[in-house]
Amino acid sequence: MQIYEELIARGLIAQVTDEEKIRDLVNNGKATFYIGFDPTADSLHVGHFMALCLMKRLQMAGNKPVVLIGGGTAYVGDPSGRTDMRSMMTPETIQHNCDCFKKQMERFIEFGEDKAIMVNNADWLLKLNYIDLLREVGPCFSVNNMLRAECYKQRMEKGLSFLEFNYMIMQSYDFYHLFQHYGCNMQFGGNDQWSNMLGGTELIRRKLDKDAYAMTIQLLLNSEGKKMGKTVGGAVWLDPNKTSPFEFFQYWRNVSDDDVLKCIRMLTFLPLEQIDAMDSWTGSKLNDAKEILAYELTSLVHGEEEANKARTASHALFAGGGDDSNMPTTELTADQLTDGAIGVLDLMMACGLCKTKSEARRLVQQGGVSIDGEKAASIDVQVTEEQLKNSVKIRKGKKVYHKALMK
Repeated sequence: MQIYEELIARGLIAQVTDEEKIRDLVNNGKATFYIGFDPTADSLHVGHFMALCLMKRLQMAGNKPVVLIGGGTAYVGDPSGRTDMRSMMTPETIQHNCDCFKKQMERFIEFGEDKAIMVNNADWLLKLNYIDLLREVGPCFSVNNMLRAECYKQRMEKGLSFLEFNYMIMQSYDFYHLFQHYGCNMQFGGNDQWSNMLGGTELIRRKLDKDAYAMTIQLLLNSEGKKMGKTVGGAVWLDPNKTSPFEFFQYWRNVSDDDVLKCIRMLTFLPLEQIDAMDSWTGSKLNDAKEILAYELTSLVHGEEEANKARTASHALFAGGGDDSNMPTTELTADQLTDGAIGVLDLMMACGLCKTKSEARRLVQQGGVSIDGEKAASIDVQVTEEQLKNSVKIRKGKKVYHKALMK
């Protein structure tokens, strides 16, 4: 099976501009393709993970990835799928985030001569003269068509700023620039980016009288696509300092029964024959599939050693094992206690399990917090210094576990 057919079999492809041409380019290793990543935080998250896996698959098949870091488009902010405008970031923050992205991406993509390259659209977008840009690309865009674009729909309901309205033109210009300077002939992205991607192919066709192609990938986890990367604890980051390997493992260990095989097909590099054999799995066998998914992805992101530790810690919680040494842990100091104890709300805050006391209070009142296996009956529950010396295990909801102890 060739790579294009494998992408279809794995359920990755949503839509393409010219399937016959794209199939030929991809299967013969002739695609120089790019995917863009706007540095909106100082770490990639699992929402980026699918694109990175796709890039890795295509590179393994002989195609050349162009990783585009959106140091320029981050000044504007992508309105796709949002109901409000993104917060404006300083140039220093944007550059810091770009540097963090690059380090993380090197775990997935092989960079070097005749391999993958990384570019930053700040290098050309920040140098553009506004009037020149209007004259050069403005005539190629219909405002009527732009207003009908899927990427603007949610923002139109609450008010789309002129700043955000320019995002489609900037993304289209990226493809135009990469086509001219790097021989980039294909653009990939999530299916929520389709309108922006078509803008780039049309700009190349009208300005250069040449063809370029676009392919979108499915948003993962059908009903959860727009909130991918979210759990009750917040975003699931690829940075182990933000989301520990154990928490990352648990995120995938707890996907729904309906989504586990879909995730294994889309994200792991297991042979399709092995995955197809899992189609008949039901009941407890689906838990085995979830553990396979969690282990494979944790190994990809954090390495086999951390994946093994995370699996051991997971067994300690769910299979009666006794080793909790790899569970995320917070060490408390005496000054965080009052009269030799700490309240459950303060404990949740100290462990980073909630951002605010009101959030912690709501979780406790809804019965979503347990300490050492016992549900916290009220917001007045206290954990003593003596308990903390032996360590206590906190469970938030059904998926998030944490250990607290005295320093």
